[in-house]
Amino acid sequence: MFMDDRETVDLCDAIKAGLRADNRYEAVVCPPFISIGRAVETLAGTGVAVGGQNICWEAEGAFTGEVSAQMLLTSGCKYVILGHSERREYFSESDQLIGTKVQLALSCGLVPIICVGEKLEHREAGKTEKVVSGQFDGVFAGIDRDGFDKCVIAYEPVWAIGTGKTATPEMAEEVHKFIRGKVAQKYGEDSAEKMRILYGGSMKPTNSADLLAQPDIDGGLIGGASLKANSFLGIISTVP
Repeated sequence: MFMDDRETVDLCDAIKAGLRADNRYEAVVCPPFISIGRAVETLAGTGVAVGGQNICWEAEGAFTGEVSAQMLLTSGCKYVILGHSERREYFSESDQLIGTKVQLALSCGLVPIICVGEKLEHREAGKTEKVVSGQFDGVFAGIDRDGFDKCVIAYEPVWAIGTGKTATPEMAEEVHKFIRGKVAQKYGEDSAEKMRILYGGSMKPTNSADLLAQPDIDGGLIGGASLKANSFLGIISTVP
């Protein structure tokens, strides 16, 4: 919940001015709901996609204040972030609810970016894989292979979000490799190889090159560093 309409346009303008077309990566901006239309207008023709930060668990109805998958799609969105740790923590979203949202997003043609990750107490207790595995199994319980292959996964160690702490490249790679193994087990090696798994724990220009060099880290779900064009573009410039 950062940036008003004008600030969002300014950020998109700066990204547009500094980004160079490159088929090695896809860039996506996920602004607040009220600024999605302006972001779509500003980024038109640049190749930068736009996404939403959440959707409702129902397709439509008397859910005042909510935003549906179809609303995002018709506003020009291609992506939607689902299951972010803040949605889990502050809004008590369960894996099952997130799975319902994933199915709704897929049914409308949106690409879900599904977040999984452990808290500090889980990491310190050696339960990272158990927690991530449980989230994966809960969210994707009702998703078939065709649907899954349209998804993106983001690993976000909750203890490294907004704290300035970052998992070392080796720590992040270990969990990414584990997630890819889960994908292979449930959906097959082909799906595992194609799956994009992003790292979402305080990635910034000073550490992005080392993180993105890891074999199972396919990109970043950028938080604070995406609020300034220079740092966002700086991360993109380190894509191998």
